[in-house]
Amino acid sequence: MTTDKRPAPTIADHEDTHTAPPHSRQLSVLVVDDDPDVAAMLEALLTNAGYRVVCARSVFMALESLAEESFPIVVIDRGLEDGDGIRLCREIRQSSAPGYVYIILLTARDSKDDVVAGLQAGADDYLSKKVSESELIARLNTASRIVRLERSLRESISERTKVTTTDVLTGGHNRRHFIKQIGRDLDRAVQTQRPLSLLSIDIDLFKGINDRHGHVAGDELLRQLMNRVRFALPHDEDWVARIGGDEFVVTLPGTQLRDALGVGERLRTTVHSTPFHVSGIDVAVTISLGASSLASLPADEDMSAQALLDQADQFLYRSKLGGRNRVSGPPLTKNS
Repeated sequence: MTTDKRPAPTIADHEDTHTAPPHSRQLSVLVVDDDPDVAAMLEALLTNAGYRVVCARSVFMALESLAEESFPIVVIDRGLEDGDGIRLCREIRQSSAPGYVYIILLTARDSKDDVVAGLQAGADDYLSKKVSESELIARLNTASRIVRLERSLRESISERTKVTTTDVLTGGHNRRHFIKQIGRDLDRAVQTQRPLSLLSIDIDLFKGINDRHGHVAGDELLRQLMNRVRFALPHDEDWVARIGGDEFVVTLPGTQLRDALGVGERLRTTVHSTPFHVSGIDVAVTISLGASSLASLPADEDMSAQALLDQADQFLYRSKLGGRNRVSGPPLTKNS
């Protein structure tokens, strides 16, 4: 037991008079204190105030709990037997938590220097153990409001990003997402010297399908094609985007050209073998595909997303000229 330990703080004036404010409901709080009596008192107090509480009695146990689940609020005893609460505070700040973690340091050491040290370590609030029960709950409720505002802002930004990178018609990725994500995949492939391949896809005679069955049927066909291609991709990191009209691009990180051609043949067969049921009728569809890969780019060609897409489009055009319903790509070499 460290010298930081004192008899239970004024929080001990436990009245059980607090009701849970709406913003505290369903929020989890991690209490880190190696004094079982203080931990039990805090757990009862916070639970009565509407919070879900998990207790940890050491830095090690706290880090284990944080690794297992997210805690938007953490209350830490400044003095812990196995390590200073300041260190735990720093480790939380250096971690990659999915959302903001609001940290309250609760301690008997409340000199100006101690407070400054706690705040510099990343604590959001620093409370003396002499704090009253009502003030502690008020501080927790403030933390709860801040956490919920941060979460709401993060979700709003995520939703806005999703809207701008989602194809309205098919619900899949759109051209903007393709441009953004292919750049990341390309940089990663170059840095790690992993292969990267593309497949450019076009529906054969799509205009005729629209003319015969109407644009509503054509739109439904595009939606179904997006789903059929997406579920036929062999790896979790593979992805497809609709970049315009009936044009789709499949990105295959970590895939050599030889295997990409195999994926293309699998997609071609998947589409050709089963008609699409749209507007109450079955519509037979075929697709043409062109492949490209980093390894197959000319030596004097920059390794760019545009170069990959241009090469894939070139071989897509060759598939069209060759009679459609086929996959074309660069000649295979030992490295591809």
